[in-house]
Amino acid sequence: QVQLVESGGGLVQPGGSLRLSCAASGSILSTAVMGWYRQAPGKERELVANIFSGGSTNYADSVKGRFTISRDNAKNTMYLQMNSLKPEDTAIYYCNVRHPVIYEYDYWGQGTQVTVSS
Repeated sequence: QVQLVESGGGLVQPGGSLRLSCAASGSILSTAVMGWYRQAPGKERELVANIFSGGSTNYADSVKGRFTISRDNAKNTMYLQMNSLKPEDTAIYYCNVRHPVIYEYDYWGQGTQVTVSS
């Protein structure tokens, strides 16, 4: 029912910035949680940041202070502003929407590649 499409990935030098977008095809449940995850080669997919329906946010310690998650409900779009990028941020970044109670409500985007290298 929900289709998510990420965009904004690319190649950037260490210390640079990138802004990722996640566009949803339709309306999102008012109580749904949106988040960004990433997966580097040979590693498990990990949570980067969450943003809840009330606007509160949660960040992984590794990105706290450098990344900012936000959402525009009118546009059904979520963003991840990434600053001071490091080589260890290199990964495929995925958009996710899920509900804390309804386990079937769990959607993922195709992912967008972020490469941080000099």
